[in-house]
Amino acid sequence: MSLSSSLRGLHRTRIKICGLTRESDVDAAVAAGVDAIGFVLYAPSPRAVSVQRAAELARRLPAFVTPVLLFVNESAAQVQAACAHIGNALCQFHGDESLADCLAATNHGARPFVRAARIPLGAGAAQFDLVKYAASYSPAQAILLDAHVEGYGGGGQAFHWSLLPPSVNAHLVLSGGLTPANVGDGILQVRPRCKTLAVDVSSGVEQDGPDGKPLRGLKDAEKIHRFVAAVRAADAQLANTSHGFLPIP
Repeated sequence: MSLSSSLRGLHRTRIKICGLTRESDVDAAVAAGVDAIGFVLYAPSPRAVSVQRAAELARRLPAFVTPVLLFVNESAAQVQAACAHIGNALCQFHGDESLADCLAATNHGARPFVRAARIPLGAGAAQFDLVKYAASYSPAQAILLDAHVEGYGGGGQAFHWSLLPPSVNAHLVLSGGLTPANVGDGILQVRPRCKTLAVDVSSGVEQDGPDGKPLRGLKDAEKIHRFVAAVRAADAQLANTSHGFLPIP
């Protein structure tokens, strides 16, 4: 493996697009080179799809693009029933699930899962003990950082990344209010604080409605491509500044 390839692997931020509901959006995300596609199985969400619809969309994914099923306070039986329809899916628990709940739903961790951490907005982010939280969910494949707003989900809002601990012994997924314009800054701030970093976007790559607000569940292919390009630019910047090499083409 060449040195440039090694650097790409070291700093390559994985990308998940969440809340997809249409075939065209799945295809656009795959064409842009994302690593994972998220399907919301939480009925109150405006981006929710049925298990059957998620399975239909997941069948469009090529090898090595991971389907992710987002659950909020579902029973273990319901999670397992949903996963039976999409055998290679990763679970994302976004409610009040304890570690015991997560393990029960994933056959004691046999199915990989991600646990969301709801980070307070404003100065409260500094009071959230992310190190302790990550340790308490150590069987999780990663901890997803989302803004704590009313209800479940980030609501398109970003918390203060600079207030996160300087070192977290976990794989992290940065979420909440990400857009093509700010994801690079988020990566540059958070990547040095953890083992590896992924990013997760939903509203930031959705179509704009007549009122300027995102059309929930309807993605914009051009925004997806710009988001991916911004992530890759941040990866290259990290590699260059950390190792003193010329930009990686």
